[in-house]
Amino acid sequence: MPRLFTGIKIGADIADQLVRLKGGLHGARWIEPEDYHITLRFLGDVSEIEADDFVQKLEDIEAPGFSLRLEGMGAFGKSKPRLIYAAVAPSPALNHLHLAHERAAILAGLEPEGRKFTPHVTVARLRHSRVEDIARYLSEFGDFQTLEFEVREFMLYSARQSRGGGPYVLEEQFALA
Repeated sequence: MPRLFTGIKIGADIADQLVRLKGGLHGARWIEPEDYHITLRFLGDVSEIEADDFVQKLEDIEAPGFSLRLEGMGAFGKSKPRLIYAAVAPSPALNHLHLAHERAAILAGLEPEGRKFTPHVTVARLRHSRVEDIARYLSEFGDFQTLEFEVREFMLYSARQSRGGGPYVLEEQFALA
């Protein structure tokens, strides 16, 4: 049973900027640069049949390439933050691509995603980090932003069944128009 998700790989130039955010936060497990991505649709553990159906639906997606940029930092987990992320600047094209992935998942027989789409790049997973330290870190790096980068494809990844996922395995690539 593969554990799958689709995403946009972060290129080396943007990854280099994200790497500079590492450090200075006790209890943070920093994500490796080769695992930086923007998740479009997390599937989790699916059967081989569901995975094949999903891939067929992904092949039908027609969307143009577009530009994105990262803008700002945040944390998920209100009273007990569990990860630090770099936010993605608002993008109608990215939202359109995400909805196409959601449709593909539903057409492949998978349950609709229950969470709101919040595009981001996970920078660190947190364990035993103090809220005050997280607030200080976010204050220090809150104005982080990158130049625009081009999105010309999306990927299908598999992840090992462990907490925190990576390293991720690239299963397939799909070009945008």
